[in-house]
Amino acid sequence: MVGQEGRVTGTVGPGLVGEVILPVRGGSEAFNAYPYVGTDTIPIGTLVRVMSYTQPRIVFVSAAM
Repeated sequence: MVGQEGRVTGTVGPGLVGEVILPVRGGSEAFNAYPYVGTDTIPIGTLVRVMSYTQPRIVFVSAAM
């Protein structure tokens, strides 16, 4: 999971529960997402990289470079 790239489908930012779509087992699944750097805001449509993952479906992401 860590290192995978996906796309933001619900704004990720401070005080928000965002959403990203990530490739999983040949398909795509939605995960709750928070900014890896707590002050970042990442808008819908941005390509992101998973920096950290916790159960059950929470990822911490940064904009992919």
